Amino acid sequence: MPTPTRVSLSAAEARRIALAAQGFTNAPRLRKRRPFDAALESLHVLQIDSVNVFARSHHLPVFSRHGAYAPAALDAHLWETGQFTEYWAHEAAFIPIGDRPLFGWRMDEYLERHRRTGRTSELGPELERVRAHLRVEGPQLVRELENGPSGTRGPWWDWSRTKRAVEILFATGEVVVAGRQSFQRRYALAEHALPETALQRVPKAEAQRKLVERAGRSLGVGTLADLADYHRLKIGDARNAVPALEESGALVPVTVQGWVDGRGDPEPAWMHRDARIPGRLAPDALVTPFDPVVWFRPRAERMFDFHYRIEIYTPKERRIYGYYCLPLMVSGRLAGRIDLKADRQNRELLVQAAWQEPGAPARAPETAVALLASAAA
Repeated sequence: MPTPTRVSLSAAEARRIALAAQGFTNAPRLRKRRPFDAALESLHVLQIDSVNVFARSHHLPVFSRHGAYAPAALDAHLWETGQFTEYWAHEAAFIPIGDRPLFGWRMDEYLERHRRTGRTSELGPELERVRAHLRVEGPQLVRELENGPSGTRGPWWDWSRTKRAVEILFATGEVVVAGRQSFQRRYALAEHALPETALQRVPKAEAQRKLVERAGRSLGVGTLADLADYHRLKIGDARNAVPALEESGALVPVTVQGWVDGRGDPEPAWMHRDARIPGRLAPDALVTPFDPVVWFRPRAERMFDFHYRIEIYTPKERRIYGYYCLPLMVSGRLAGRIDLKADRQNRELLVQAAWQEPGAPARAPETAVALLASAAA
């Protein structure tokens, strides 16, 4: 079969394609009854994190794309409608419930890993006790699953044996998150909480092809590493999936100006067949560290010439930009950084520091003020 001709894109075209695929527009969409629907469709995975310095990590990507909305309404949509579920899809993330079978191979790999390391054997009695408790009592918080005092803690983030057991069951697909209370997971047996279709397994190769295709759709354009990282696939698995997606026309080979590999050669990339090159796309937004725009740091650097690291785990004396620094997007460029903190007791949003990138648009400061005012409202 002849090698497909690669389409050439400028770096600016690639940025516009990526931002459009991610659900960004030139102005917030504020009038929809549920302004988060379009963002969720564009993102495909919505990362969850316990960090709550400014806002929950799953709240801000929607605000970044569509402006103000009621966070409680988004939470209700994610946890109460039966349309989404949680799993290790990037890191911990919401995914459409219909796509859960695409991660069956990952659940099987977790099971094999825990067997190989001896964890399932070590925690065998606790695993069975947790299963039995959930079977009888229904959805439970970890503290409700504990059998008396939590006892000696293990090496996993100082987790108790019960917490370790239930997280194994979650990773291997036996239990799911059936809502949260004060952001703590409430666990249930998968067979009790999910429809039969969500309990199925899709063969690994087919599932990974579909995940790479979904990554391509959400990214618009990306390298092999970009496509693999979106759902945390191994590079080799993503590479195996690409030829069939090229043959079907789902992914179109492209070359992007300035995207080069370690040898300085043009880096192969692919554009999704549904991707479009907007004539003009210059959105303004605050971006969370857990947003796909920046979560894969090599892509952020390649796409926006923006070197970014979150410094939560960096000792204070070694931080450059603060504990929780958010990128600032101005006119479709990552033009600044803002270290934010929510003072919930006094109902204030604290700007602890701010930086402007070299060559940032002149209106970056006023854009930041407007976005912060909207975020604080």
